[in-house]
Amino acid sequence: MADIKIWHNSRCSKSRNAVKLLEDKSLDFEVREYLKQTPTKEELTLVLSQLGITAKELLRTGEAVYKELGLKDETNDDKIIEAMIENPKLIERPIIIKDGKAVIARPIENLEELLNQ
Repeated sequence: MADIKIWHNSRCSKSRNAVKLLEDKSLDFEVREYLKQTPTKEELTLVLSQLGITAKELLRTGEAVYKELGLKDETNDDKIIEAMIENPKLIERPIIIKDGKAVIARPIENLEELLNQ
């Protein structure tokens, strides 16, 4: 199993750039297309811990479903996580996990810092 995992959306240029960077460095990594393989509540909770952020900070606020679900004023992490499980496009991307730490590769320098640790 690869030491590096990426939660990837192939339609996202930032996500594609992160994959390219990992490939260019000839690193072994596992791609998880999180829109097809939706994370579980436990996985999301772990990733939030690894990122050191709240569930609300992981939301893509520009998505129409964000507005439709009225998540702007939601503060309950469990409700936000459930919304992300039901609508995985709400999850910010790309997320890269390595050695128990995670980053959102926006900007790509976040990934560089993770790889240099």
